[in-house]
Amino acid sequence: MNKVLLVAFQGEPMCFAHVLLNALDMHEKGFKVKIMIEGAATSLIGSLNDPATPFSDLYIKVRDMGLIDCVCKACAAKMQNLEQAQAQGLVISGDMHGHPSLAKFMEMGYQIITF
Repeated sequence: MNKVLLVAFQGEPMCFAHVLLNALDMHEKGFKVKIMIEGAATSLIGSLNDPATPFSDLYIKVRDMGLIDCVCKACAAKMQNLEQAQAQGLVISGDMHGHPSLAKFMEMGYQIITF
């Protein structure tokens, strides 16, 4: 089975939409796919939960399917979206100096793709 971790770093909505689209596509094709929300992408967590925001339908679908593995604790706090992420029930990860570790996914055999 193909295992892929998509890491969203960019805070630009169009870029983040491609993370969401690829996650859905890979999931539908039988891949084990997970999303890590890191860096400036954590700034989108609050706004994408609002149905009036472009791409919110994709975000909510992916989130509700459980494809979002984790959100970076340090970056979400810096971007003032830590409470939003927690309120949405997203897993907060900071096992590597406040940030999620990529090494643990590599150890589990995930291919890592960054956006």
